Amino acid sequence: MKNPFESNWTNENNGVPLHSPEVDRLISVLPSKRQQRLAEKPFYLFMHFGMNTATGREWGVGNEKVTDFTIKKINAAQWIKCAQSSGATGIILTCKHHDGFCLWPSDYTSFSVKYSDFEGDIVKMVSDECRKAGLDFGVYLSPWDMHEPTYGTPDYNDYFCNQLTELLTNYGTISEVWFDGAKGADAKAFEYDWQRYYKLIRELQPDANIAVCGPDIRWVGNEGGKTRKSEFSVVPSYLKMAETVAEKSQHAESDAGGMKKRTSTDEDLGSRDLLKNCPELCWYPAEVDVSIRKGWFYSKKTNFTVKSAKKLFNIYLNSVGNNCTLLLNVPPSDKGTIHINDAVALRSLGNKIEELYSKPVLVEKFGMLKETDGMLDFTFDSEKKLKYVILKEDIRYSQRVEAFDIFLKKENGNYVHVYSGTVIGSCKIATLKGKKCTGARVIIRQSRSAPVISEIGFYE
Repeated sequence: MKNPFESNWTNENNGVPLHSPEVDRLISVLPSKRQQRLAEKPFYLFMHFGMNTATGREWGVGNEKVTDFTIKKINAAQWIKCAQSSGATGIILTCKHHDGFCLWPSDYTSFSVKYSDFEGDIVKMVSDECRKAGLDFGVYLSPWDMHEPTYGTPDYNDYFCNQLTELLTNYGTISEVWFDGAKGADAKAFEYDWQRYYKLIRELQPDANIAVCGPDIRWVGNEGGKTRKSEFSVVPSYLKMAETVAEKSQHAESDAGGMKKRTSTDEDLGSRDLLKNCPELCWYPAEVDVSIRKGWFYSKKTNFTVKSAKKLFNIYLNSVGNNCTLLLNVPPSDKGTIHINDAVALRSLGNKIEELYSKPVLVEKFGMLKETDGMLDFTFDSEKKLKYVILKEDIRYSQRVEAFDIFLKKENGNYVHVYSGTVIGSCKIATLKGKKCTGARVIIRQSRSAPVISEIGFYE
């Protein structure tokens, strides 16, 4: 019987090259500084709020009037308190959705809060409260605009860039700019000048990540909180443009529901076999976007569809704990506040996340592993009931680990296999459900060159 501890990255490496020109090519793909900062703050909130909140729709219909925005006040401070209670580190606000209504007093349209009965600048209110609380602030600006007369003409790209400039110059530091490629089936045929948009963002907010229809963060492939077994950050460069192609995006309001039921058709985005045929690679981590309730905008009809804290926590474990970031949508209500059902779920989620890290048994820092580090052994000061093992790579050296195993040491000295994983990346959370042990053994089976581990932590 083969020794289960014998094979590891220092000898067999699962039968694939540990060092080769191709391995060197793979590990040469590194995150930018802005992407590194993103990995350090992997959980933040989406807030869909605007004309649809007032009209009770998910998508606009294109004939809304300023007077249809009947909301007269918001409690931005309450929004931010709810975000903080969840453990989120930032907020992305839908400053303009597909209906074209602007939550700030744009100089380029009369279709904004400035001409409604609302007194104030909603973007400023929310961004100011984020600053006070130390939260990041990001903006969503819909490229598709049902209301703007210039849409579908070259002049629209000027209009869009003018509004983007307003958001990027009047509201302090922007952490993320979120674009989508949604466009109605009856929308005018029109190609957005993405490269111009990106260039403008880099000039005005060089530290901002550009998400989904952008070069910094990719869409995970569904809106149901699902991730892949192996969620790679080193992927083919062509994926950067996948979501900007109209046929890959939503064409109708009903499409959003279908997305929640489907996983991506491309399960493998970063294996060696796939990447060897891709001449251009990039660092492109996945973002999981999912709503706390049915639908993206608030409706009193969905008050009883708010996900439980348990379900939200499982999404957290499978996103943040699977080398992704989590963008959880929490839509403020037409009363200008986060509904009590959402607020309670967020607070409970925050408690669960805090509990996850509250009882560390042992946390060890590493670096680049030596050729003697085929097995990493850990000894606890007494018998423990482990709930989680959290592993992190130092992504400044790329994403290297491709397979690993976790064994727990029992009181009689025997080892029991409890977990098999593939990639680690910025964070991998292995759930063990309170298994008793006096120590542990982590074996990295396969890697692209020597693994570079920032830390491994064990938690009760």
